[in-house]
Amino acid sequence: MKKWAQNFYTGSKWKKCREAYIAERNAIDGGLCEECGELPGYIVHHILSLNEVNINDPDIALNFKNLKYVCKICHDKFDGHFFNNNKKNKVNMSKRVLFFDESGDPSPPTDE
Repeated sequence: MKKWAQNFYTGSKWKKCREAYIAERNAIDGGLCEECGELPGYIVHHILSLNEVNINDPDIALNFKNLKYVCKICHDKFDGHFFNNNKKNKVNMSKRVLFFDESGDPSPPTDE
């Protein structure tokens, strides 16, 4: 996460927006990825990427029309969202070392 975005992504406005968006997607289709439609959503993605200027514009940063609930694999395909994005390095979801709880906060893996 870029330093200029830390306050936004750790703030209550974003957390409430993300939670409400995930709840809406769960009601619509059970929370499937809006890109592939096959895997469960994993992260709420901004369609128009946030930057230092628009991060304070709620019409962009907190607008459901600018959000997509996507799986990790699809999210990593978006430009600039995966540091090593090539076909040789496929993401293995069973070997993730970073997990998130239902609020989107980092959490340790579970045996479920």
